Amino acid sequence: MRKTTTSRYDVAEHLRTPEEMAAYLEACLEEANGDAAFIAKALGDIARAKGMAQVARDAGLSRESLYKALSGERSPGFDTILRVVAALGLKLHAEATHS
Repeated sequence: MRKTTTSRYDVAEHLRTPEEMAAYLEACLEEANGDAAFIAKALGDIARAKGMAQVARDAGLSRESLYKALSGERSPGFDTILRVVAALGLKLHAEATHS
């Protein structure tokens, strides 16, 4: 019998274009249910796809600080989120909900 080997799925390996990155972030924003750490982790996935060192430089953060902020284990400050989003070349937008 053959042994099957598996590897851990890493979404960062599949985020190749800015459009894919934006679509992934949009989907995560919809699924987050107010979980800021979940959004931070999604931004971390995108940052890894783009290159953590470059994103850290563009955001004005150390690479270590960026990894910690986007680990998903804590909720970074909103100023950090805004800096990272800008460094990723993305925009946040708002939409009215109809309750």
